[in-house]
Amino acid sequence: MKKYIIYTGVLAIGLLLGWLLFGGSSYKETNHNYDTISEKKQMWTCSMHPQIMQPEPGDCPICGMDLIPAESGSDGLLANQFKLTKNAMALANIQTTVVGKGNNEGNTIKLSGKIDQNEEANAVQVSYFSGRIERLNVSFTGEEVRKGQLLATIYSPELYAAQQELITASSLKESQPALYKAVRNKLKLWKLSENQINQIEETQKVKENFPVYATVSGTVTAKLVEQGDYIKQGQPLLKIANLNTVWANFDVYENQIDVFKKGQEVLVTTNAYANKEFKGKVDFIDPILNTKTRTVTLRVVLTNKNDVFKPGMFVTANIERVSSSNDAVLTIPASAVLWTGERSVVYLKTNPDQTVFEMREVVLGNQIGNEYEVLEGLFVGNEIVTNGTFTVDAAAQLQGKKSMMNKDGGKVMTGHENHLGTDKTTLSENINFIKNERVEVSKKFQNQLKTVFNNYIELKDALVTNDTNKAVSASKMILKSVSKVDMKLLNKNEIHKSWMSLEKEIKMTATSISKTTEIKTQRSHFKELSSNLINAVQLFGVNEKVYMEFCPMADSNKGGYWLSKEEVVMNPYYGEAMLKCGEVKQVIE
Repeated sequence: MKKYIIYTGVLAIGLLLGWLLFGGSSYKETNHNYDTISEKKQMWTCSMHPQIMQPEPGDCPICGMDLIPAESGSDGLLANQFKLTKNAMALANIQTTVVGKGNNEGNTIKLSGKIDQNEEANAVQVSYFSGRIERLNVSFTGEEVRKGQLLATIYSPELYAAQQELITASSLKESQPALYKAVRNKLKLWKLSENQINQIEETQKVKENFPVYATVSGTVTAKLVEQGDYIKQGQPLLKIANLNTVWANFDVYENQIDVFKKGQEVLVTTNAYANKEFKGKVDFIDPILNTKTRTVTLRVVLTNKNDVFKPGMFVTANIERVSSSNDAVLTIPASAVLWTGERSVVYLKTNPDQTVFEMREVVLGNQIGNEYEVLEGLFVGNEIVTNGTFTVDAAAQLQGKKSMMNKDGGKVMTGHENHLGTDKTTLSENINFIKNERVEVSKKFQNQLKTVFNNYIELKDALVTNDTNKAVSASKMILKSVSKVDMKLLNKNEIHKSWMSLEKEIKMTATSISKTTEIKTQRSHFKELSSNLINAVQLFGVNEKVYMEFCPMADSNKGGYWLSKEEVVMNPYYGEAMLKCGEVKQVIE
């Protein structure tokens, strides 16, 4: 019994000594390994330059400050990646699409254009002799006339004298046939018919007022004279257009020129006949580029015997894409692309299982319908943001990552540098819904803001139609409406600051617009006004669906956003020059 007790005691002492000698070392080694793993995952960044990411502590290579542990280091994110919560994804309605190859056969390109008169069928009715218009038989522009119809009667002293010469020469036609023939030819040059000349000769009577007959059939598009006017030989009286055929002129951008060929079949639609399609063919492609709009004119001749098309009417063309290659092309939705003027960028979802994103620059080719060809920057299988791209870009700015207007990442740009038109603090507040939810405010406050928004829409419509005086009036209405917004309806100091900042910017830009009638200056201030109102609508809401639209060519190709009540694009930065340039970038519910 004593022997067993001794053995048990020795064994216990041995185990204790073993633990003391090796257990602590193993524990320390385990902890050391854990620390090493953690240390590998930890990244270090600069508080002033968050684009700096290094695997170990040290000094910032830009400003020399001590690096601090990066919060995102434990997530294993790369320097320019950032993460959004699932709640933020849902609130901002962010949607993604996997990039794939689409066959270019059957793809159509949409163009916007306008109906114009067929210049080849136009005519100008002129007077072949000088005189005074005693009677004008055309009452108004738009009147239909037929070939041979009496248009006017003219008293002409020259023609009066020429008729007397004819009467005298007719009595000498046997003795002086050359003189007689010369007088008759003189009247023929003034477009008198053989019957008219013979009638003067037979009756031996001079007509005081002579008729002018239509030489063509068509529609009077311009009255160039009035009854009682004195006119000269060869002076235009009327412009007459034959509208049995019309031209549909479409603007084609530089990067689309090689897609179109003469003779291509075109399907034309118009809002006037929503359920009808009209066939035509490409008749002419302008060889000269318009340097202001960077477009060429593509012309389609349309039959118009039933007066379906009216000159000035807006139309849309669907043209099947012509390509010299049958290879498949990589395409992405147009809603995925953000433009800075020089660069085109998309946001890539880097992990299918996580809401991690990063900006990616791409090189685009032709636009095919509502999609763009991608020449460089993406591959089949990449997942990109196709709805809510603008919101994701704002989140990238907040986190100091590469973004549309800051290709190197880092600080959020301020003032006019920032495409949102706000400083870093305001940006954080105004897109609070990216991280949490849209700010909850009273319906009364939203309705007051909606009045401001409605005045803004009037301003936008005025710029669409190039009406500078109406733009001045609308901007003054904005100033009145903004002044009536009751800040006391907001219940948080942070929200007060957000609205005060926005109110100041809105008033400043609206005042600038109200003090000028120069359309280019108005549009420049309108861009800044739009940026601030976009922030206000996103932050507070106006109890209405609003479309945020974008034109990449606005502001000398820097791009410009605006708000609209309709999904249809009506460009306020160019008006009729490029009315349909742009697209919907985000729907603010």
